[in-house]
Amino acid sequence: MNEEALERIRNGKYKDRGMLKWRAFASIPEQYVGLAKVLEDQLKVEEPILSADQIEQINQTFLEATHTQKEVYFTYYKQGHCITETGRIEHINVHKKCFYFIDEVFELRNEMPLTALIDIRFK
Repeated sequence: MNEEALERIRNGKYKDRGMLKWRAFASIPEQYVGLAKVLEDQLKVEEPILSADQIEQINQTFLEATHTQKEVYFTYYKQGHCITETGRIEHINVHKKCFYFIDEVFELRNEMPLTALIDIRFK
């Protein structure tokens, strides 16, 4: 090492670059976007088809959760992904075929179509 570099290390003015990541297949921005889209598409799943027994179980749990105001985990399908959230079911709108729930994290009122619901369980 030269004397100047040693002096900077002693004075605390030396900055290490740290570990630089190397992306062999994402050197062009358009290519990086394309690879991200391919990876996102691989994570998508098909919408599950529910049996009559599963639908009946969901209905029973749904009604009990509505009347008791207990918090539930509910799983729904959205754009190729199965998402699980926690919340309290507020009420059901039969005409719009949706239900309203208060989420646990932000305590906001959300609307969700009944057809998107895959599973519901008590917390």
